[in-house]
Amino acid sequence: MAIKGSLKEASLPDVVQLLFFGRRTGCLTLSDRQRFGSVFFEDGWITYATIVNRRDRIGDILLRSSVITREQLDQALSLQRMARGRRLGEILVSLGALAPDELKRVVRLQIEEAVYSLFAWTVGTFTFEAGVRPEWEGDLERINPENLLLEGARRIDEWSLIEKKIPSFDLVFALDKTALANESLSFTEAQRRILFLIDGTRDTREVIDASGLSDFEAAQALFGLITAGLAQRIGTSARTTPSRLLEAQIEEHRNLGIAFLRTEMLDEAAREFRRVMELRPSEGAAPFLLGVIAARQGRWPEAVDCFRQSLDRAGPRGHVIHNLAVALEEVGRLDQAEAMFTEAAGRLPDHPLVFLNWGLFGLRRDEGSAAWARFERARELMPGTPPPLWYFGATLALAQQEQLERALDLAREAVAGHPAHPVLRNNLAVLAEATGDTASAETILRETLRDDPPLPQVHKNLGDLLYRSGRYEDASQFYERA
Repeated sequence: MAIKGSLKEASLPDVVQLLFFGRRTGCLTLSDRQRFGSVFFEDGWITYATIVNRRDRIGDILLRSSVITREQLDQALSLQRMARGRRLGEILVSLGALAPDELKRVVRLQIEEAVYSLFAWTVGTFTFEAGVRPEWEGDLERINPENLLLEGARRIDEWSLIEKKIPSFDLVFALDKTALANESLSFTEAQRRILFLIDGTRDTREVIDASGLSDFEAAQALFGLITAGLAQRIGTSARTTPSRLLEAQIEEHRNLGIAFLRTEMLDEAAREFRRVMELRPSEGAAPFLLGVIAARQGRWPEAVDCFRQSLDRAGPRGHVIHNLAVALEEVGRLDQAEAMFTEAAGRLPDHPLVFLNWGLFGLRRDEGSAAWARFERARELMPGTPPPLWYFGATLALAQQEQLERALDLAREAVAGHPAHPVLRNNLAVLAEATGDTASAETILRETLRDDPPLPQVHKNLGDLLYRSGRYEDASQFYERA
């Protein structure tokens, strides 16, 4: 069961302490409609944390601290685009650009900085989902939240002072050369790292990026120099060109939309993707994702329009064509759906979901033989035991061809692979009765009702079986329950 609440009612440190003392495992997500963050726990200890669009990604950290070069990062990012699902850190290690221990250190730093930033959020909502684990596949180091809580509280207090002198990172500061001439001055390591980066032309963000320090460390160092009268504000930067600003806005809205979509915050996700389309009318991915949202919400005509927009803007891509085929089927445009399924199968010949959905479409058109061929192809492409939906469709495809014995064998295999699935057990009972084994059918239906009583179709099927066998009073009870 999810835990939900408002940060106005319970602060994030309080929520983290609650999860720590309760030794909970799962994901805590936070959102204030413009930002989105996640903290993962294992037995109450923090194992991972991330904030969408925050400048603390591994590549940024490694580049800022000169652990890797821009060329190495670009090479790794290029490989990541070609091999989706691989982590950037893993690729850098495989290229020899990064040692495994250094990757572990940077990941921990990334987690800590994300948590410290989240502690400063005072508005928004939080949700804790038990059992959810991070996508990060590396070794997860468990971090004691109590250590982060102490440091986080200190940083929040200090940020409130820093922001009075540095309210935004587009401010430009210059050094007072006369004051610096004092030989008795002493500096912290962080101050020494930023001292010669403050030149009256770089803004605060550029100074932070060039220093290799975290936002807090660099801002803290700059605050000390300002307070000591060694640095003074001289203006605001205008360094970002309109095109770079536009790209940054598009990426920010897209990343937020994807984060909201993953956590089923569909209205919020749709808002972000519409903003992407406003900023870049030629965008092809945003209308596709809006189509996915419309499909999840059952607004199939809108989904058709969105998928067509995506095809018009980005060209004929297999996954878009496949989704369009499903949407066309849902609105009853079956001939067009057939054409789209055929096109999708040609473009994605090794994608089992395409053939699975195409097989289900064949059942709708009473084309049992064609549907069975598609289900067979889907199974060839599936690793391990097929999912319940495959067994459901494949069994019906055989039944449509009146191959009841084969369908019965497949239904038995389905229940063996998914013994707790009530629909598969119901179908096994129907086929058992159809092949003359009424006693087994009744036993299966009664066992299914015992384990999963709310399913109406099982009540009806058992009522039908009893009615056909002349037990009318017993049958009426199950009809009423159905």
